[in-house]
Amino acid sequence: MSARAQIVLLGGASALALALALALLLARPASRTSSTGAATVGSGEPSSSGFAGAAIPGAPRVRGFTLSDQYGHKVALSQCHGQVVVLSFLYSTCGPPCILIAQQIRGALDELPHPVPVLIVSAKPTADTPQTVARFLAQTSLTGRVHYLSGGLGALEPIWRAYGVLPGSGGAAAFARSASVLLLDPSGRERVLFQQEQLTPEALSHDIRKLS
Repeated sequence: MSARAQIVLLGGASALALALALALLLARPASRTSSTGAATVGSGEPSSSGFAGAAIPGAPRVRGFTLSDQYGHKVALSQCHGQVVVLSFLYSTCGPPCILIAQQIRGALDELPHPVPVLIVSAKPTADTPQTVARFLAQTSLTGRVHYLSGGLGALEPIWRAYGVLPGSGGAAAFARSASVLLLDPSGRERVLFQQEQLTPEALSHDIRKLS
């Protein structure tokens, strides 16, 4: 089992908690900064590693992949080399868990002085039609700001296994407990994992800046 998968198995949040968190998130402003303009880190305070998220032991090299985005364009992970990458595995109809994660990512992007690549890989391609993906991205204010990647099961299953992802076909509750956000550093290594209870725009933007 990968280090990332072990970290994911340590946490989890109930559907009720996710729904309450989503309600609170949607009720607050898009971003929060101090009077000096510096981002304030939320519930994910920096640990001894200096990261607000969970530092991944050994910083393993990522598995490369190429998939099609919501516009039909081929996108390769290698195209992002030299940049911090935000990587998450979601699906557009999973409800509060995916909406919450996408909103937190959007909030982090709003906090950053420059955009960074965000790759959302489908965890349930049968649910991700062009219409549902477009609606999901519009609902979370991520239209035009992320690559929403998908493909056939033959292309996606090896990627899910490599990143320790439980696909959406495993059940909504199990997926909600495991869904997370991974930060890749500019050299192409897995560095920080955010489970949902750690994930805030401030914490995510803090770690992106640290890795940049």
